[in-house]
Amino acid sequence: MAEDTETGMGSYPNYEEDKDLFEQFVRNHEILTTSQEEQDEGLLEPNAMEDVYRINCYKSLLKRIKNRHYFNDTDKVFIIEVPLDEIIAWDGVQGIELANRAKGNTNRYQSIFCNVFDRVLASMQVTDENTTQRDCIDVLHEQRIHQQTRRRELEALQQQQDNEEDGNLAAENAMRETGVTDEFPPVLMRSSQIGLLEQLGSQKNNTLVGVSLRSIRSQSIGKLVTIRGMIVRASDVKPCCVVATYTCDNCGCEIYQVVQNKREFMPQRLCPSAECRSQGGAKDSLHLQTRGSKFEKFQEIKIQELPSQVPMGHVPRSMSVHCRGEMTRQATPGDVVTIDGIFLPQRVAESGYGAMKAGLISTTFLEAQNILVHKKSYDDSIADSLSEEARAKLDEEIMDIATGEDPIGQLSASLAPEIFGHEDIKRALLLQLVSGCTRRLPDGMRIRGDINICLMGDPGVAKSQLLKHVASVAPRGVYTTGKGSSGVGLTAAITKDMATGEMALEGGALVLADQGICAIDEFDKMDENDRTAIHEVMEQQTVSVAKAGIVATLNARAAVLAAANPLYGRYNRKKSLSENVNLPNSLLSRFDLMFLILDIADVDKDIALARHVTFVHQNEGTSSKKNDSNNDVPDSNDSDDDENDTNVLDNSDDTPEAKKSVPPEIVREYISRARKYQPVVKPDVAPYIVEAYVGLRMQGTPGANKARRQVAGDQTAMTARQLLSILRLGQALARLRFSDYVAREDVDEAIRLTHMSKASLEDDHHGEKDGKKREDVTSRIFAILKDFATASRAKRIEVKLCEAMVLRKGFTEQQLQTCLEEYQALDVIMLNSTGTHIDFLQ
Repeated sequence: MAEDTETGMGSYPNYEEDKDLFEQFVRNHEILTTSQEEQDEGLLEPNAMEDVYRINCYKSLLKRIKNRHYFNDTDKVFIIEVPLDEIIAWDGVQGIELANRAKGNTNRYQSIFCNVFDRVLASMQVTDENTTQRDCIDVLHEQRIHQQTRRRELEALQQQQDNEEDGNLAAENAMRETGVTDEFPPVLMRSSQIGLLEQLGSQKNNTLVGVSLRSIRSQSIGKLVTIRGMIVRASDVKPCCVVATYTCDNCGCEIYQVVQNKREFMPQRLCPSAECRSQGGAKDSLHLQTRGSKFEKFQEIKIQELPSQVPMGHVPRSMSVHCRGEMTRQATPGDVVTIDGIFLPQRVAESGYGAMKAGLISTTFLEAQNILVHKKSYDDSIADSLSEEARAKLDEEIMDIATGEDPIGQLSASLAPEIFGHEDIKRALLLQLVSGCTRRLPDGMRIRGDINICLMGDPGVAKSQLLKHVASVAPRGVYTTGKGSSGVGLTAAITKDMATGEMALEGGALVLADQGICAIDEFDKMDENDRTAIHEVMEQQTVSVAKAGIVATLNARAAVLAAANPLYGRYNRKKSLSENVNLPNSLLSRFDLMFLILDIADVDKDIALARHVTFVHQNEGTSSKKNDSNNDVPDSNDSDDDENDTNVLDNSDDTPEAKKSVPPEIVREYISRARKYQPVVKPDVAPYIVEAYVGLRMQGTPGANKARRQVAGDQTAMTARQLLSILRLGQALARLRFSDYVAREDVDEAIRLTHMSKASLEDDHHGEKDGKKREDVTSRIFAILKDFATASRAKRIEVKLCEAMVLRKGFTEQQLQTCLEEYQALDVIMLNSTGTHIDFLQ
């Protein structure tokens, strides 16, 4: 007990001494800064490596408040932050005691700190008359002070003559308990808002890690806590009364009722002035003056546990957070936040039938002191929070990747490196993370830039693992399943607001993933009525709701990544796509890329896959590389799931050499910088895109290709949406090159990816068909070149023209080089000395 008394925790705190101690902290605490604006008021630190000045912590801000020098014209409320770690750094003995008491009884000490700042501001003088802005509140304030001084003089004279105060003592005490007084409350003219923080770094360096809602127990009531979670609902911002001002019709006195931090209050009926008390108390003579009262912004948000914080088999917990003043509109549904706040109880209802029905049951809420919104989009860069040395190192790493041999291949190989193969699919997912450019035309029309991808194929080919990885990499990624989601769960639902009782909109998964990626697994198992709600989101990127008298349009600017399984368990190559996948053509046409992933038995691929899986299990997911050119870089945390690792790429005949894996934070920063570019199509590239689109449209009309289209279904037909898809893919590729223009190679790569997705859907039956064995890649490339030479009646072809034709058909440049080397060794073709032209010898 003696130790508790020495530390100040066991004894009852002396609030007057704490006021004086905190006033010394406000007046004397100094911090180091390199700001150019505050160098005149500070002293140069002699031992610092650069120009560092020691200035008073609150002097400049309090001077702004006194002079009413607002930072902008809209926000006329100053925020004063009180970090408890700064109090501890100021005084290692008394500061620790004061910080511990403030953290344990935060609500009381917040009002104490407000009184201290009011006292310090009252002792300061206005230094700049030009910036001081007077309004009607100042005139009312002067008039109220004058009336209050005159009323006190009259009350002092009356108290000397009046001896019958005993009968009115009980009524006066009752009114004071409800916060009713004729004295001017300081909160009425206060133009600042105080927020208590555990650490100053929680807002600057993101070093403070919040706990989950499950860690908040009953011993945290009234204390300052820091929690981390995701915002799932945010109410409208409405005015909340802080001080209610009444005017008495009988005596003309102004009465003030402080109702701060209350959801409801009982309006005052009796005037507490001496004149009205002498007359027995005039009832119903008070009228509420809205102009003279003070209101503040109020918003209630609902925070929920993150999926990583929920134990297995448990339901995520949620809590209401009350935001007041400048804390409102800081977060939107879908944001991951860290909140410093006071954990307080609240009755279900203060009065009325609701209070009788609830009895002694109370709920808990969090009074927000500071809200830190974590990175919610790629527009926010992590370089802003790094030092100059770390920022220079980060810039060097990013430029090394950008100027490398194949930056797109290196970045795509870093997406889900524990998954074997799927090079083209990973490239497409990287382009989805980067996305194209959203265009807004002068007439108001909007052309989406997000890329939608659908993965279809056999079970056990890591479709779900790819979806989960992309949802975790994206800043705002939402993962859901088709069977466990309803139409309103994906779009928007009408709920009843518990605070106001009004009907309100609550966004679903697609709205929460705004400016992010929404991954939908088991897409084919969704109900048809629920699936129709996605049509508008995938093209117009909005959610239109007309329910319960609410007609609204919500933004759902999300890229959709869907995974679907075949209808009969495994994909049947003898049936069409519509027969294998239970999805309508109108929905499939909204996907920019559709990949068919088949699990086909192949000796070489199976050996490479088995080596990869055993290597991951042997090295426990380490990032070391085995001397095998067919393996990706393994870096798996879920290597015990055989279903996620057993996957094969159907068209990975020539897998590239494994590249060095890039850390996820570097990938995010690279994409963040790439999304700042807005590439446009050059005039000389536009005819090339038109020619390529017309060529793709003409494919499949005559001969055997027509029969192939009949087998695959109408989903593989090239439409105008696919032309926009090529443009979006080309813009994403240009962004990855940090370029403002779309080049021809970007269009070729976009066409290649589009052709690869189409070719996987249109591919013939594996193995034997019509008595002819399927040709290999080299023979198909040579057939393309030979057909062009025969049609053009030329024996010499330019190599650049060959590359364009081959890339447009879906092959890679490495496969073309392999084909030329093989046929040159067979003396079928011959390259000239410069390697720019091909001559056919036979």
